[in-house]
Amino acid sequence: QVQLVESGGGLVQPGGSLRLSCATSGFTFGNYAMNWYRQAPGKEREFVAVISSVGTTDYAASVKSRFTISRDNAKNTVHLQMNSLRPEDTAVYYCNFYSNYKYHWGQGTQVTVSS
Repeated sequence: QVQLVESGGGLVQPGGSLRLSCATSGFTFGNYAMNWYRQAPGKEREFVAVISSVGTTDYAASVKSRFTISRDNAKNTVHLQMNSLRPEDTAVYYCNFYSNYKYHWGQGTQVTVSS
């Protein structure tokens, strides 16, 4: 059974940092690209970052140079290091991957950036 469990969210002041983690099981993690998405209140879910199976990364323009995605294939985990956080980064953050014609999602972790 595929499972993705996000953690590491919380309340942080503007300019602060958080590191999100997504622990996975039930599939061959190293074979898949992994994504982070986010959904802010009243907005559609949006792409944040992706890391390929070989470590190639890409980012949404809004987070480039502030966020870093990484993966640990030995631990079946993907991380999102978020620096210089802004109030507009407030959202529920989700990890996912695409397999068997569908996206598999975690339950999300809340990130709130506020003073």
